[in-house]
Amino acid sequence: MTKISAIILTKNSEKLIPDCLTSVSWTDEIVVIDENSSDKTREIAGKAGGKVFTFSGNFSEKRNFGAKKASGDWLLYVDVDERVTPLLRKEIRSRLAKREAPSSAYHQSPYVAYAIPRRNFVFGKELKYCGFWPDYVKRLFKKDKFRGWTGELHEEPNFEVDSEVVTGGKGKIGHLERPLTHLKHNNLSEMVAKTNEWSEIEARLMYEAKHPPMNLFRFSTAMFREFWLRMIKQKAFLDGTVGIIYAVYQVYSRFISYAKLWEMQIKTKK
Repeated sequence: MTKISAIILTKNSEKLIPDCLTSVSWTDEIVVIDENSSDKTREIAGKAGGKVFTFSGNFSEKRNFGAKKASGDWLLYVDVDERVTPLLRKEIRSRLAKREAPSSAYHQSPYVAYAIPRRNFVFGKELKYCGFWPDYVKRLFKKDKFRGWTGELHEEPNFEVDSEVVTGGKGKIGHLERPLTHLKHNNLSEMVAKTNEWSEIEARLMYEAKHPPMNLFRFSTAMFREFWLRMIKQKAFLDGTVGIIYAVYQVYSRFISYAKLWEMQIKTKK
């Protein structure tokens, strides 16, 4: 029978980890990669039967470390603020079981991984616009075809396809129908804290990639593009007040990343 390992990354996640662990308790193994939590995250995970390991690094490095510690035939990556619903659990079990049956149409499936849609919740409200549906994420991988994550911030998985290592899967990714539940943000303070942390990384990556110098024109066009994308093209206003707040916040988030890039650039000139 196919063995599934759930892999969860944590850092001071004592409020989120209990429900996340419950949602993957049906898997054959739970691997928790913790980044030196100072709260009860590791204790909670251990008591729930998780195999807890301490590791520091960027997102790709932590995800890759989790894969090394997992023993399953399939790897299911679940963020600590995500929940595997009963319907998704049933679909995963059913899809993988069909792959094992010689008489099944799925038996000769070329897929090395599956992407899963997400229902995103901000301030307790599900956002269906602003680019949030179906929001497919690649999370269920056949371990013997998986060749690791790359990317420091917006990481992508790599797979062996026809004897070549291919980023993202390129046509060998199946799509599940049942979604993950993603509790994206609970309050503005949480959003600002995450933006401050991630914008540092994003700005540094743009700086290292020799991004053109930021000026009034580039700031203006970048902010306009982000606003147009979120509010007009992706129709964030149809999600009501929360949708509008989130769309405007994304403009602010983009601004902070570019402002930090500008700061790095002017320091270099001195």
